[in-house]
Amino acid sequence: MAQDMTIGFIGVGFMGHGMASNLIKGGYPVWIKGNRNRAPIESLIAKGAQEAATPREMAQHCDVIHLCLSKSPQVEAVIRGDDGILAGARNGLIVIDTTTADPTSTAVLAGELDAKGATFVDAPLGRTPKEAEAGTLDAMVGCDGATFAKIKPVLECWAGNITHVGDTGSGHQMKLLMNFISMGYAALYAEATVLGASVGLPPSKVREVIGSSRLSNGFFDTFMTYAVDRDREIHKFTIENASKDLRYVNAMAAEAGIVNVMAGAAKHYFTHVEALGQGGDYVPMLVDHVARMNGMDMEVEAAKGRD
Repeated sequence: MAQDMTIGFIGVGFMGHGMASNLIKGGYPVWIKGNRNRAPIESLIAKGAQEAATPREMAQHCDVIHLCLSKSPQVEAVIRGDDGILAGARNGLIVIDTTTADPTSTAVLAGELDAKGATFVDAPLGRTPKEAEAGTLDAMVGCDGATFAKIKPVLECWAGNITHVGDTGSGHQMKLLMNFISMGYAALYAEATVLGASVGLPPSKVREVIGSSRLSNGFFDTFMTYAVDRDREIHKFTIENASKDLRYVNAMAAEAGIVNVMAGAAKHYFTHVEALGQGGDYVPMLVDHVARMNGMDMEVEAAKGRD
């Protein structure tokens, strides 16, 4: 069924492709703009999407624009560029930023869009590209109540768990807390798994014992699927992005005047791997880097005790 709002989508990568696909399935006219990789663009055009040459052009044609980018400087460029969203913004436009972004930047951009009569919504994501394709992502939404009511049917196309956290900026703050916990888990699991291997407890045994206890969770299952089974595709989120999120977390703590020993420690694991030029590795592969720091080969350790 045709919908009465035209939707734009900038950033149709791992997450964005599935989200845009589900907006098309939901009956919305969809405009898209991608990056260098043409494969997801051509896929979405084949499903009925129209391609915009610039964010400005998209803003001139769309009622709602989604952003699904890697970090705040990219969001700022898309909004403020010569052919950016602000250049084409009109009264009533809604921009939904699903990027895991810096809340300080979010507040400034919201003010700039408001001056144009547009509304900035932060709605960062939880879960993985698999759920993006299925339309069952988590969304943490920051905006006023009236805007939330207006955009909720749009969000329901790609999210199965939608929480209105509070005003604009609160969604990005909540997402940073989520990623602090998940990347903290990654650092903890990597260090514990390597320590276990060093004293003769293979990763498979760590998974068996912890995985059957109340300490288990979905992130543990995903992490150990790589650590034990070596499935490189299980969690396609890069160490570079994780490092960026932890920098944002630490900046948020500093601004709030909060002691953040755990966040600082977790950040150092990821920034160290980034400094080695391996930021493109996926997060569960942190276990390999921690192993190498300790003179071990996790590929060898993973084979021990594996059925």
